[in-house]
Amino acid sequence: MPRVSILLTCYNHIAYLPACVEGIRRQTFRDFEIVAIDDGSKDGTREWLSEQPDIRCIFNAENLGTYETLNVGLRSTSGELVAVLNDDDLWEPQKLEKQVQLLDANPRVGLVHTGGTFIDGEGRLMEGNPLGFAFPRFKTGDILLGLVYENKVIASAALARRECFSKLGGFNREYFGSGDWEMWFRIAEQYEVGFVDEPLTRYRVHGANASHKLERIWRDDEKLREWIAPRLEALGDRFASSDVRQARAFNQAALGTVSTLNGKPGQGRQSYAKSIALNPLRWKTYARFAATFLPEKVFRKLL
Repeated sequence: MPRVSILLTCYNHIAYLPACVEGIRRQTFRDFEIVAIDDGSKDGTREWLSEQPDIRCIFNAENLGTYETLNVGLRSTSGELVAVLNDDDLWEPQKLEKQVQLLDANPRVGLVHTGGTFIDGEGRLMEGNPLGFAFPRFKTGDILLGLVYENKVIASAALARRECFSKLGGFNREYFGSGDWEMWFRIAEQYEVGFVDEPLTRYRVHGANASHKLERIWRDDEKLREWIAPRLEALGDRFASSDVRQARAFNQAALGTVSTLNGKPGQGRQSYAKSIALNPLRWKTYARFAATFLPEKVFRKLL
C-alpha cells in the first residue's frame, strides 16, 4: 500500500493536466499512488487519463461537484496520508518530501500546508494578489482562530493524515467552493496544522477558477459563517478570551456582509449589530451597517 494517496481532481482542464501530472511524477518522495477522479470532463481529459499507465482513474457517471468528488477519492484509496491536487495547479519536486518530513516529526500535526505562488494560464508567475488574497503563510501550531479570518489552506497545497477524515468525516458536498475551508476548520479543531515555508505549490489563476464565481461563493460563505458562530462560542479557555471575542466579532461582521450581498440586508444588520456588541471599536462595522440601507449595487461598490 502506498503511503500517500494523491487525489487528482479533474474537470475540463486538459490544457493544464499534462503539466500537473508531470509535477507529480517529478516528486522526490516516491511512495505514492495517483488516483484521478474526473467529474464529467468533455474536453479529452478522460481519454488522456486512460492512456497514463501510472494513474488509476475513476470517472464519475454524473457531475458530483468538487467536494463529493474528493469524497469519492477518499473512499477509493487507503494511503496513510492524503494529498489533494486540482488538475490546473502544479507542484515543485520537493513538495511531498518536505510535508511528509514535517508530519513524521510532529505527531500532533494532522494537516500540512506549503507556501506557494500564483501563475497565469501560461504558467508565468503573477505578482501581487491576483485573486484578492495573498498565498497563505502561518507558523506550525494551533491556527483555528486564524481560520476564522481567512482560509489559510489552499487545497492543492494540503497533505493530511487519513485519520483526520476517518475521525471527522469527509468534505461537505453541500458547498460549492468553501467546503475545503470547512474541512480544514474541522481538522484544526482537533489537530495542529503544519506549514512548510517554501514556495512548493503553484496555484493557477484563469477565467474558470471557482473563486471567480462570486455569488455562489457568497452563499457558501454565509453558510460557513453561520456554522462557525456556535463553534467559537464553545471554545472555552483554549484561547485568550479577548482573542475569541475579536474572532467572534469578525465572524459576525463577515456574516453581515455576505448576508447583505445575498439580498438579506435585514439579517445583515442583525449580524453587524452582534459584531458591534462584541467589538464596539471597529469603525468599519458601523459603516457597513449603515450601508445596508443603501441599494444592493451601491453596497457592493462600497466594499
